[in-house]
Amino acid sequence: MSSVPDLTGSLRELEALRAAHPAACTGPRRWWDGPLDVEGLALASVQAAATALDALTGSAGMYTVASGLTAASFDSLGHLRISGLKPEGFARMSGFRATADGWIRLHANYPHHAARLMEALSAAGPEEVDRVLRSMTALEAEEAITAGRGVAAAVRTREEWTATPMHTAASTGPWIAFTRPAALENVLRPSSWIPSTDLSRPLAGLRVLDLTRVIAGPTATRLLGALGADVLRIDPPGLPELTDAFVDSGFDKRSAEAYLRDAHDLAVINSLVSSADVVVTGYRDGALDGFGLGSGGLLARRPDLVVATLTAWGGSGPWKGRRGFDSLVQAASGIADRYGQQHDDGGWKPGVLPVQALDHATGYGLAAGMLSLLAERVRTGTGGAAKLSLARTAEELFRLSSVRPDTQPDPLPRPEYAHADSPYGLLRFVGPPMLVDGVPLRYGNAPVRYGASPMSWRQETRLP
Repeated sequence: MSSVPDLTGSLRELEALRAAHPAACTGPRRWWDGPLDVEGLALASVQAAATALDALTGSAGMYTVASGLTAASFDSLGHLRISGLKPEGFARMSGFRATADGWIRLHANYPHHAARLMEALSAAGPEEVDRVLRSMTALEAEEAITAGRGVAAAVRTREEWTATPMHTAASTGPWIAFTRPAALENVLRPSSWIPSTDLSRPLAGLRVLDLTRVIAGPTATRLLGALGADVLRIDPPGLPELTDAFVDSGFDKRSAEAYLRDAHDLAVINSLVSSADVVVTGYRDGALDGFGLGSGGLLARRPDLVVATLTAWGGSGPWKGRRGFDSLVQAASGIADRYGQQHDDGGWKPGVLPVQALDHATGYGLAAGMLSLLAERVRTGTGGAAKLSLARTAEELFRLSSVRPDTQPDPLPRPEYAHADSPYGLLRFVGPPMLVDGVPLRYGNAPVRYGASPMSWRQETRLP
């Protein structure tokens, strides 16, 4: 499939990936309708992870990408069934809302975000939220809600977004930004971990501390877990993850809770960091620095550590500390406007991508960054950091739009569902988007009960 865009350029900044050839992709090139090349972004992001895996394991061509698996994986939550039930989707107050001069996108899936939204607008419920918003401009509402620590973004045209300082910041630099411990570069030393010769589980024995939530970060660590890594996810107590999202991304990892402001919990996390191979975080830029868990602080303590950080808006620009989600980046960057449509009532309304592609693509880019740094670590013994943002991935999507194939969408075969028992009931789910020597990669463990795992490293028994 020669027409797949190449997103592996960032990886070649590392010596271990300098001569890497992009992994092969097979199957249809287009299957979602719409103006942007979402399929290209999906295939290219998984291809980046497969390319990094080839380099890490020294087995060129072993890991490949399949269109059908990729399409299913990017809609994994849509395919998930928990005891026969579909995931609930967005909460009532989430979504597009009309304002005095346009539209705004709200995110109120989490109870604390819903509470902040209503407080910021002095509203007592969903109907009153709508009434208040219709009295404000989209930008006024965005400012009021974000100032109150709520989560929202005005729907902008592409031209409006590109005129902002935030676009300038988000579009600068590579898709995956790498940094290395400068004082220790090119100093050869043994790595404390090397890949397994079992190419279906090459990450066996790798310890991954997962401080991510929602979709993008957990998608990355779900792939690492499927490849054999011991992934321990830590969430804050009192702010539980949404059950459907947790189950969807919870395969091949364990789950614990810890409060960073508690001295004991922070000490336990620091102990885990001291023996981890990878730490991946998904909080707002700078939010973890005060706890010593920012990428700079982690690498200062452990120059051999692989650190990956994910944010919504990036590490520079006026929104770098702002809360954000895939849906809000779509609204702000011009995607929602580009996918807008006239409805039967004659009115126009913003639209969305066919899947939450910014989340998933950034997740696979995050995985590619970690795998690439692991390949470099095996070579030199030193680690490094990889940084990605949803806003930067949106810019990649727009850069691909000019090369979108002009062919009609092709039908994809029905996904092959897997089933497993879990603490939440019988699960129906789809697998990872990758082939290992022509055979689909599989998840090995069903999700565990949220927050029920001990904060310690251990490997788990795999499903038959």
